[in-house]
Amino acid sequence: QVQLAESGGGLVQAGGSLRLSCAASGGMFGLFIMAWYRQAPGKQRELVARIDAGGGTTYADSVKGRFTISRDHAKNTVYLQMNDLKREDTGVFSCNALNVGSSMQYWGQGTQVTVSS
Repeated sequence: QVQLAESGGGLVQAGGSLRLSCAASGGMFGLFIMAWYRQAPGKQRELVARIDAGGGTTYADSVKGRFTISRDHAKNTVYLQMNDLKREDTGVFSCNALNVGSSMQYWGQGTQVTVSS
């Protein structure tokens, strides 16, 4: 059973930075496309950034140039570096792992990010 454990959320002022981490266990990390999703209050969950096993990345337009997703295969961990945070970035950030072979996907419990003005 794949388990994902997020960390790094918190309260930050607008313009500040945070780095989220998601440690994966129980599966072959190299088989997963890893992603971060965000759910803002009263809104649907949306994709923020995705990284495939080879390092190819995709970003939501709203975070391009500010957020960077990366992965460390030795540590089975994916990161989301968030710079120049805005109030609209506030939400619960969840880590997602998609097994490209089986199409099974897994979710972490989420970590709260709150950006104050």
